[in-house]
Amino acid sequence: MVEKWRLQRAVFLMILRVEMKRKVIAICMTLMALVAKAGSTLMVDSLSNSYAVTSDTTVLKKSFFRKVLDYFSLDGGGSATTNSTFSVLGGPHYDSVEGLALSVVGAASFRLNGCDSLSQLSNAQFTATYTTNNFWSLDLTTNMLFPNESRLMTTVAFEYHPSYFWGMGYANGNNPANKTMQKKYLANVQAELLFKVGDGFRVGPKVLWNYVNSDTIAKPELLEGQDLVLRNYGIGVAAEYDTRDMVTDAKRGCYFYVAQIFRPKFLWNKYAFSTTEIQANYYTPLWRDCTLAAEFYGMLNFGNPSWAKMALPGDSHRMRGYYLGRYRDNHMLTTQVELRQHIWGRHGMVVWAGGGSVFHNADGLKHFLPNFGVGYRFAFRRRMNIRLDYGFAKSGQTGFMFGLNEAF
Repeated sequence: MVEKWRLQRAVFLMILRVEMKRKVIAICMTLMALVAKAGSTLMVDSLSNSYAVTSDTTVLKKSFFRKVLDYFSLDGGGSATTNSTFSVLGGPHYDSVEGLALSVVGAASFRLNGCDSLSQLSNAQFTATYTTNNFWSLDLTTNMLFPNESRLMTTVAFEYHPSYFWGMGYANGNNPANKTMQKKYLANVQAELLFKVGDGFRVGPKVLWNYVNSDTIAKPELLEGQDLVLRNYGIGVAAEYDTRDMVTDAKRGCYFYVAQIFRPKFLWNKYAFSTTEIQANYYTPLWRDCTLAAEFYGMLNFGNPSWAKMALPGDSHRMRGYYLGRYRDNHMLTTQVELRQHIWGRHGMVVWAGGGSVFHNADGLKHFLPNFGVGYRFAFRRRMNIRLDYGFAKSGQTGFMFGLNEAF
């Protein structure tokens, strides 16, 4: 009886292996067909098994070492004029908020069908992060440029964020005794579609949705009676004027952006308020291989914003070095100036200085928050840099940041 059962089991496993092999072969054949079809319009990827060939050449196999070298070349093993690139990189880094982190980043640059060969590239970036402080996040951002020169920008982000909370207002943030642990889940989805109405000028609608669930906070009195679970629905309009030579690594040109978002009660918002967002960037060459970049940014919340939707200095783009969320209030104004110098080969350095204020009314502008820092740049692809920044802030605060592309 046992021998019969073993024989049946062996026959079943053999049939299962054959079926799995058939399915794997079918999948591989399908993928090969898709790659062959894509090859008629796109360059073969730098980590494929062969060089790009023509009808009168033979396929030359690459060694693994050659594949790695090609992947980390400026062009990813292909032509510098290619319309599409996709890159994946990852590794450990340290952040003053999240602690020791491991991140994986995938970045793509491409032109949509019908776009002029001289037009700017569209880009997309996906980031996954996990840290020793049990922080995790998944982020996807896209910047799509269409043949009619309209632009679609989207952000989808989910994260679990254990961090410190000081309360609302500059005075609470400046009080070390208020520091308390807060654990929260966050989700953020937003999109804006801007249509061309003139040379470099676009305007269009913007929608967004945010969810925050703060399941744990050691000092709930710092929330001043506000809810732990919050949902925000917003709708508005945005406009931009863009003359930058490259979105991801601008060396000349300017960028102006303004958006007005409304979160009224009839859109299921318990805390009704509106947000005005303003951004002005300027880029110009100073001397050989050196770019001066400057930015002014403002976020103004009018009405009754919740603790989770107040202006927060200290992300990886501006006020670098501040603990994100230590200072929060209705309004924020910041400015920064950065020198970006190519040093040698694929290596470069930046230094920046600036500052800003978070405030409830005009009287709060007197509380200035200084900021400066230094950074290293590695040209992972043409006009796509790996960014390592170390920022210094008020009261000895510092922060180390890792990312792709320039901060602004």
